[in-house]
Amino acid sequence: MQIKIAITKIDKHGSINSGDTVEITERPNGGISIVMADGVTGQPESKAISTLITHRVIDHISSGMRDGASIRTAGSRIFEAHQGEVQANLWVLSADLQTNTIIISRSNAIPVFLISEEKVDCLYSGSELFGSRLEISPTIIELPIKPEITVVAFSDGVFNAGKNIQQSMDICTTLEAFVDEQEPTEREIAEFLLNRAIRLDNGQPQDDMSIIVLQTSSRPTDNVRRMNISLPLE
Repeated sequence: MQIKIAITKIDKHGSINSGDTVEITERPNGGISIVMADGVTGQPESKAISTLITHRVIDHISSGMRDGASIRTAGSRIFEAHQGEVQANLWVLSADLQTNTIIISRSNAIPVFLISEEKVDCLYSGSELFGSRLEISPTIIELPIKPEITVVAFSDGVFNAGKNIQQSMDICTTLEAFVDEQEPTEREIAEFLLNRAIRLDNGQPQDDMSIIVLQTSSRPTDNVRRMNISLPLE
């Protein structure tokens, strides 16, 4: 079995610096974590905010702290330092090989989607914005690692795509139709959702868009770890 991750991003139309930040770190006891933050203020401050938050959370995870505790500790310290002026939507997706679980942590109002056996479930419950008060309580879902599970998380630029022109994407139905026709890879799912969101914004994203897809696969592996990155330059 193997764990595969795809990340796709595009900046808001006309922007030179995305307010979304996505970072990846290896867990000290085995596994990997992806942290995504979306600063809720305007550019360029949102980039500085999202970078600060992702780095603080990753520092705690890298020291061996559990995901929920990492988010709560980072949130309290940032609130104390900035008195609520630094806030963001936050996601942490982890494959923890010590507990053999996938951990989905969320501090925002945007759902995460789980694909298993060609069924798409919307994982949603009320969650507080990171940095909004001293002791935030992130929403945490923990699942056993098993083959053919896909977790999809994305920033509000994807979730709200098309709303400015009275269009929107029913993400659950869209994903169900896509996985019903084929067995898409993690990268195919990420590219499909990003392209769909861009089209809904008439080719000009109205907000920064970021997508993370974490997928487990039963396909044979050669035990080599690989990471591929593509960064466009103007």
